[in-house]
Amino acid sequence: MDNAALQATLPSLPPGGLAVVVGASGGIGAALLHALEASGLFAKVVGLSRSNTPALDLLDEQSIQACAQNVQAHGLALRLVMDATGFLHNSTWSPEKSWQQLDPAHMAHSFAVNAIGPALLMKHLLPLLPREGKSVFATLSAKVGSIGDNRLGGWYSYRASKAALNQLVHTAAIELRRKHPQAVCIALHPGTVDTGLSTPFAKTGLEVRTPEQAALRLLAVLEGLTAADSGGFYNHDGSPLPW
Repeated sequence: MDNAALQATLPSLPPGGLAVVVGASGGIGAALLHALEASGLFAKVVGLSRSNTPALDLLDEQSIQACAQNVQAHGLALRLVMDATGFLHNSTWSPEKSWQQLDPAHMAHSFAVNAIGPALLMKHLLPLLPREGKSVFATLSAKVGSIGDNRLGGWYSYRASKAALNQLVHTAAIELRRKHPQAVCIALHPGTVDTGLSTPFAKTGLEVRTPEQAALRLLAVLEGLTAADSGGFYNHDGSPLPW
């Protein structure tokens, strides 16, 4: 990691705690894991994915609960959780261009991965955040999940599932601040990143960043946020996005 990683050390977080990256085997997740390890701020950085032990599967709540118990067993203050999971397309389903392409199985899978899975992460990980000092739970949403910014239509399942995620984050943040007044719970749009999820749909003229660049930008956004920003939806440049 080059010197630019020093800009992502998140000095506002109390040192010596634990950081967790969910989706650590993906492009952005792996870059976040590397950047956090290089920062030297945390006593331990843990990557969670289906390929880790214990394995974490967003479609299996028992696996999420087991991973949360494993996180707690480290005995360190959980200062940062970065959820870098998401589903846009696979060999069976692609983003819909019209309502004629709506498929209930596609929609159900999108909501399971993009909304229900992160909600279960919040269920099991938010209670582990410390009562004192700043801590952060951040999940990757998408600008196309903004209802106010939707001017092109299409992409029904992805848009709707990310909009649902935004509502879940906002709702959880309200509950979180009752017992964790200094904690931050937010949704982040990473921009267009050179990964298997977004690259096939990157339009000419868009600025496409490497996962490493995206990770550092996202961590820089977290550094600038306080508890007053909890429950928000933010762009990778730190600006708020409309619901």
